[in-house]
Amino acid sequence: MSTVPHDPQQDVLVERTGRTGRITLNRPHALNSLTHAMLETVRAALDAWADDDAVDNVLLTGAGPRGLCAGADIRALHDDARLGGAGGRAFFRVEYPLNELISRYPKPYVALMDGLTMGGGVGLSAHAAVRVVTERSAVAMPETRIGLVPDVGGSRLLARAPGELGTHLALTAATMTAGDALHCGFADHYVPSSALPGLVAALADGGGGGVVEPFAAPAPESELAAQRDWIDHCYGADTVEEILERLAATGLPAAKEAAEQLLGKSPTMLKVTLAALRRARELPTLAATLDQEYRISCAALDHPDLVEGIRAQVVDKDRNPRWRPAALAGVSPADVERFFAAPPGGDLGLAGTRAG
Repeated sequence: MSTVPHDPQQDVLVERTGRTGRITLNRPHALNSLTHAMLETVRAALDAWADDDAVDNVLLTGAGPRGLCAGADIRALHDDARLGGAGGRAFFRVEYPLNELISRYPKPYVALMDGLTMGGGVGLSAHAAVRVVTERSAVAMPETRIGLVPDVGGSRLLARAPGELGTHLALTAATMTAGDALHCGFADHYVPSSALPGLVAALADGGGGGVVEPFAAPAPESELAAQRDWIDHCYGADTVEEILERLAATGLPAAKEAAEQLLGKSPTMLKVTLAALRRARELPTLAATLDQEYRISCAALDHPDLVEGIRAQVVDKDRNPRWRPAALAGVSPADVERFFAAPPGGDLGLAGTRAG
């Protein structure tokens, strides 16, 4: 039974089904991409259910056949950044605390990462207590494709992936299969999509994350894990320039393809991404990582490569971004350091309020 009346056209459907508090991202025409209002709706539902004795668990799903969520509404982010970025900063100030809340939610929070799960969709799912992927899952932090840097706590997940797999994924914006997501720490269980209705029904009957296990199947092999040797060697370098040199020197087709991917990305955002991941390895908590990401994201709103990257990929779709500067040599250490400075409007300050 529904506890919150809703119109089928709402962008987030909030309902209670049995013992489950269910949140459905409901913009299938836009791959369930996130708006500011959607984040506020999700937050309100989680706050309401935290102390509701009628709710045993929370379930996050996406409407439509294509996936959970493709991330933030980047066209809106593009338009806002052109006007100064105030809306983008407000969006991040809602999104990042929500990501942190999910990581410590007092009830089992189950995320079905079925289909496309990218960017902001990872933020709503990969910090959950129970993270489920299927044979249809395609998981990615694609921010460098659009002149941005992995956020929503993604830099922490990537930094903690085995070896240098996370560095490879962050810089190239490559997509993970279900097996890759499990291997890299973005998911916990592999459940065939045909078993999802049974899982949803079992959750509604009550219980926590253990409900998932009877529906889980053996995890598929990770394609990335098999490439650890060259990935760890190449991405273990201290600079993006040296990473490119090592990729070229391997003579491997996969490494050559990775180098080509890097050469198409914003030189500035590549260097900032590498610095962010290296620093994230030393940060003690998700909250501290989100604070760092907020600084970076605010700085990115003021950098021309974000607007240009979204223009090239989404607005004009010419796939020909004109980065400024256009080469890695034009990005100085000082240019990178500016992304880690406190923004004019002040820090997010999550780490100051949370110990874990």
